Amino acid sequence: MSQRNSNGWEPRTRLGRMVQDGDVTSMQQALDTGLPLKEAEIVDQLLPGLEDEVLDINMVQRMTDSGRRVKFRCVVAIGNRDGFLGYAEARDDQVGSAIQKAIDVAKLNIIKVDRGSGSWEDSAGGVNSLTRKAEGKAGSVTVEIMPAPQGLGLAAAETVRNILELAGVQDAWTRSNGNTRTTVNLAKATYNALKNASQSRTPRRAREKQQEAGN
Repeated sequence: MSQRNSNGWEPRTRLGRMVQDGDVTSMQQALDTGLPLKEAEIVDQLLPGLEDEVLDINMVQRMTDSGRRVKFRCVVAIGNRDGFLGYAEARDDQVGSAIQKAIDVAKLNIIKVDRGSGSWEDSAGGVNSLTRKAEGKAGSVTVEIMPAPQGLGLAAAETVRNILELAGVQDAWTRSNGNTRTTVNLAKATYNALKNASQSRTPRRAREKQQEAGN
């Protein structure tokens, strides 16, 4: 039976036990295992310096048999400004609870962003931008993120810029199409673009690790 650590966390998953036992000591190692990330406490332990950004809060009304119910939908991005990023949306009766719920879910959606110096104007080896173009979609919105030379900054809308900053991307060109006034779709498309880029880097290796983990 697993033992509780000093903060009272008792791991319920194989990955959680590996973190608590010291077999996995970094977020990169945790993602490389291919094991599902199902406990927010894993991220708390491996990425203690995470920042969160509330990107949007909306009141959602729904009619039920007992009358009108009101909930708050919260969209949150989290990151350590050094290559790790998470995103989630959540609903609750209270704003504070919706925010906390979204933060906890975002931790389970942590990805390693494939940063690099993909612009032909940059020298190799940097991590100021992306290694190549990334594209993501959510609803009617499509977001493209393109490598840019060091010093350009982020040529992006506020929502996209906030997410890139949390991910540690300092320079990028961006382009978006669709109903970009819908913050939730714009944010999700940006996250999906970075996620797609990170997954396409070593898909075979990732698949092999996931298969090994399942054996």
